[in-house]
Amino acid sequence: MEREIAANTRAFVVGPYQQKRGVAVDANQRSFAARLDEAVGLAAAIDLTVVEPVQVLLTALRPATYLGKGKVEELAERIKIEEISLVVMDCALSPVQQRNLEKAFGCKVIDRTGLILEIFGRRARTKEGALQVELAHLNYQKSRLVRSWTHLERQRGGFGFLGGPGETQIEADRRIIQERMTKIERDLESVKRTRSLHRASRKRVPYPIVALVGYTNAGKSTLFNRLTSAEVLAQDMLFATLDPTARAIKLPHGARIMLSDTVGFISDLPTQLVAAFRATLEDAIEADVLLHVRDVAHEDTQAQAADVQAILRDLGINPDDGQRVIEVWNKADLLDPAERERQLGIATLRPDGSRPVLVSALTGEGIERLTRSIETRIAHSRPVYTLELPPGDGKSLAWLHANGEILQREDGEDGALKLVVRLPLEREGAFTARFPEAVRQG
Repeated sequence: MEREIAANTRAFVVGPYQQKRGVAVDANQRSFAARLDEAVGLAAAIDLTVVEPVQVLLTALRPATYLGKGKVEELAERIKIEEISLVVMDCALSPVQQRNLEKAFGCKVIDRTGLILEIFGRRARTKEGALQVELAHLNYQKSRLVRSWTHLERQRGGFGFLGGPGETQIEADRRIIQERMTKIERDLESVKRTRSLHRASRKRVPYPIVALVGYTNAGKSTLFNRLTSAEVLAQDMLFATLDPTARAIKLPHGARIMLSDTVGFISDLPTQLVAAFRATLEDAIEADVLLHVRDVAHEDTQAQAADVQAILRDLGINPDDGQRVIEVWNKADLLDPAERERQLGIATLRPDGSRPVLVSALTGEGIERLTRSIETRIAHSRPVYTLELPPGDGKSLAWLHANGEILQREDGEDGALKLVVRLPLEREGAFTARFPEAVRQG
C-alpha cells in the first residue's frame, strides 16, 4: 500500500458485517449503521470524497474475497459506473483478499487497518509519533508483499560462480523492509529513553499529572484548550490530534498540575497500532488523575466508553477507580433540556467519589465543577501537616509556598504563624527534614 492517497479521491466505503439471526457475531456493541458512519468519518479524516457508504450483511466469510461472489460482481459494476478510484473495506482483509478484490474491482482497496495507518501517517508530528507510524506501516506492508506483479518473481543471481537460486524481488523487498524496521526500533529506543528522562525531570517538579483520555472526537483537545488556554488543533474530526501534548496549569485554589492530552481511542484499533502507540499513552499510565472524556451527545456513548475502559484495563489502569478516574461527560451544549436533566439525574445516582461531571468544553459550562473534582482527587493522596513558624521566618514561608499548598494560616500576636499545609508526596521527605517538629494529620 502506498503511503499517500490523494485528497478528494472518489471512494466507496463498504461495511461488510457478519451476522447470525440478525445479531453481530463479533464483540462490537454498536449497530451496523453506526459502525458504517464511523468508517465514513475515518475516510473523511483524510479528505476522501465518499460517493456512497454500502452496508453488506454476511452470514459467512469467503476466504478468497471476504464478500460473496454475487456481491463482488454487483459492487464491481457500480464501481465502474461511478468511476470509483478507491474502496475502503471496514474490516481486516488478508493480503490475498485485498489482492483479489483489487483485481475484481479494478481499483485500489484498503481495509480498516490501512485507513487508520493512513490517518496516523498524516497526523503524527513529533519524531516519536512519526517513527511509531512508520514502524506500524512497514509491519503491515511486509505482509502485503503478495502481489501478482511479475517483477516480484524475478531472481537476482547468487554470489557464487555456479549460479544458484538467488533472491527473488519479493524476498529483497521484505529484507529491505526488515532492515528499516530494525533501524526504526533502535531509533525508538533512543526516543523512549529521552521521554523517560523528561518524565523523570517532571517528577522532580511537585506537579501531579492529569491526563485526558477518551474515544476519538470526544472533545479532549477542546477541553485541553479550555483548561490551559492553549491552541492545540481541535476539530470535529476523527483523530484530529495524535501526538501527546502537556501544559502546566494552576487550579483555582493554587495547586499546579501538568495536564496531558493523549491520542484518541477507537473500536477495533489495529493490533499493530495498539502496540505502536502504547508509548504515547505512558503519560496516562503514570498520571495521578485521569479524565475520561465522553461525548454524551453521541448515540453510541456507552459503547465508546466500554472501548476506552477495555483499553485502560489493557494498560493496567482500573477505570472504576473513582479516586483516580473522573468521567467527564462532554458536549452538554448539544443536549436538549430534557436529555440534559436525564443525564444529570443519572450522574447524581453515582456515589460521591465516582460521580461524573457534565461539561461543555466549547461553552465552558461545568468547568468549575471539573476543576474542583480534580483538586479533590489530588488532595486525597497528599499528606497534610500542621506546623508553627517563628516570627520573621520568611525564608521557610517562601519554601512552603513554592513546594506545597497552604490550606490554613493563623497569625499570632507575636508574629508567629500557625499553618496547615498540604504537600506532594515527592516533597514530604524534604519537608520533614526541614520541619521535624511538624505534625502529620490523619
